Amino acid sequence: MPKPRALAVLVPLLLLTACGTEGGAGSGAAAGEPDLPVAGTHWTVDAVTLDGRRSAAPDGARVDFEENGGVTGDTGCNSLDAGVVVEGDTLTVTPHSVTEKGCPADRQRFEEELLKAFSGPLKGTLKGDGLRLASADGRNGVELTAEEEAPLRGTTWKVEGLVSGDTASSLPAGSGAKARLVLGADGKLTGNLGCNDFSATARVDEKARTLTVEGPAATTRMMCTSPQMKLETRLYELLDGPLTYRLNHRTLTLTDASGEGLTATAAAR
Repeated sequence: MPKPRALAVLVPLLLLTACGTEGGAGSGAAAGEPDLPVAGTHWTVDAVTLDGRRSAAPDGARVDFEENGGVTGDTGCNSLDAGVVVEGDTLTVTPHSVTEKGCPADRQRFEEELLKAFSGPLKGTLKGDGLRLASADGRNGVELTAEEEAPLRGTTWKVEGLVSGDTASSLPAGSGAKARLVLGADGKLTGNLGCNDFSATARVDEKARTLTVEGPAATTRMMCTSPQMKLETRLYELLDGPLTYRLNHRTLTLTDASGEGLTATAAAR
């Protein structure tokens, strides 16, 4: 899959993001109607309705409402970044940007529908752990379900990128479809380095937020392509010693003392 380009394409849409209760006191607030409490919440996109036609979302489609009134997320293909004003039960989406990496045809179609459906003012309705956003005529909308925070242990963490100091980059093209990590309750760390499976023992200090891999990981010995081998070597070297971990809802970052590391996201359950 092509490497994501820099955020660039302005879209009148996207997503829904939240100013939340702290954001703006708009007409709804002035009328005594409280703003939708969406700031700091995380949602899975279940489906989109465009011109009355409903489409189920692919795995990975999600939206995170930031405390500061911004929103980040994933269309199921590209990453998104947007802003929104919350006034009572209405979210008005402001233009922002999405990445432009290539997608399979079905995910590209869903992304296009998503971007069209989430433009302009959308009325929000909360019911249980669900949030429904709909246009005034009801023909366009998005269905969301609240996401639980992923625990460090027992979660399958899909490796999405590499970290070097303050710089984050995507995985080498053709290398990362299989790379993943799972930390068991017994301290056993298993997964895949991009080609070969591995296992190791890890010690976690939750107070210090460190994960220490004790000894080199044991791996299988399958033949790998050059991009896979490049990623495998990088991950193998990283998973040998103490690492600092940072959990942000469903994102995990692991870095060593020099600032080299990886980012991973919780696989869809």
